[in-house]
Amino acid sequence: MNILLLGSGGREHALAWKLAQSPQCDKLWASPGNPGMEECASLVALDSSDHAVVVKFCEDNAIGLVVIGPEVPLVEGLADSLRAAGVAAFGPSKAAAQLEGSKAFTKELCERAKIPTAKFIRCTSLEGAWGALKKFDAPFVLKADGLAAGKGVVIAETREDAQEALSEMFDGKFGSAGSEVVIEQFLKGEEASFFALTDGETIVPLASAQDHKRVGDGDEGPNTGGMGAYSPAPVLTDALRERTMREIIEPTVRTMREEGMPYSGVLYAGLMLTKDGPQLIEYNVRFGDPECQVLMMRLESDLVELMLACAEGRLGEIDAPSMSDDFALTVVMAAEGYPGTPKKGGSIDLGEAEANGAKVFHAGTRREGGQLVANGGRVLNVTARGSSATEAQRNAYEAVDAIDFADGFCRRDIGQREVRRERHG
Repeated sequence: MNILLLGSGGREHALAWKLAQSPQCDKLWASPGNPGMEECASLVALDSSDHAVVVKFCEDNAIGLVVIGPEVPLVEGLADSLRAAGVAAFGPSKAAAQLEGSKAFTKELCERAKIPTAKFIRCTSLEGAWGALKKFDAPFVLKADGLAAGKGVVIAETREDAQEALSEMFDGKFGSAGSEVVIEQFLKGEEASFFALTDGETIVPLASAQDHKRVGDGDEGPNTGGMGAYSPAPVLTDALRERTMREIIEPTVRTMREEGMPYSGVLYAGLMLTKDGPQLIEYNVRFGDPECQVLMMRLESDLVELMLACAEGRLGEIDAPSMSDDFALTVVMAAEGYPGTPKKGGSIDLGEAEANGAKVFHAGTRREGGQLVANGGRVLNVTARGSSATEAQRNAYEAVDAIDFADGFCRRDIGQREVRRERHG
């Protein structure tokens, strides 16, 4: 089977690496891809916003499955255009992708389906938002309603800070994503991510993970798209996983189906584990980045088979996904200046980073002559496995230290919370 993968980040490199391992994969195309993906895919330049161009490429190259990596093409309805042309696509419809495309859509669905989540108010004007603040206690959770590349959430410690942040949001800080804002109750607990696959009827759990959003060690500094992650997240116990499926994932998929928006693809739930149990923070309609990298390192099943079964509505006919008992941990190497304006063009030498079984997924790189250089904020995802979080962490940082990237930096404490738990029992 010929497969087309859309996207260019570390998530897509991890997906390409896993897709290429499938005996069902005859030829893998990636668009636009990145230098790291050249080892397992042929790169092609397609404008994913031009649906007719993507459909024609699929027809001309006998593509049997399209895997849509990023959220923007999903929210724009690319999966619908492909299915209308008879091409199998992994990813939800435009209507179903509102679960990520609109925070307010998801919160209101949670109300209808009685899914545990923080209380909220949807605000369409600055004046209305300032008024809504009076109904919440500090700290204040402010979310741009639309897509903001993982950076549209502000936690304000004081009412004055919240008012200033709301002014910036409605003034265009997050572009059109901030034209509406959701204000939420602050939830206390530990965050975890949970991933499930569904074809709209059958739902199968995949795995748990925890990511590290802040740019600096000790969770200091501004939010980023993610500075590292590990899987599994033992804090999400078997009992909590079952509650998450029963109270959050299953009612979501059932309600979407009943309301004429059947959900197909991967459903990624960001959770807060509170004293009252798991509560939904938000949904993503694609694999997380960098969570995808650690999931693909642990996945033992055929990814093509899983994705095709989701796309064709026969997930209940195949074996459930099998994940390694190992831990996987990924460290993001970012370019100096990130998450502000990253310094591009810095040379990178991967050296012997992969000598001991680690895998370096490219997230923001390009080739300049024969030299690999930085071409984005998050540049590399250095990923390794181990029998424990402690071992996976050690293996990942050994690989990081083998890389020569003078303009790069990383957090040195990815996975530290779990390492401490292992140390102290």
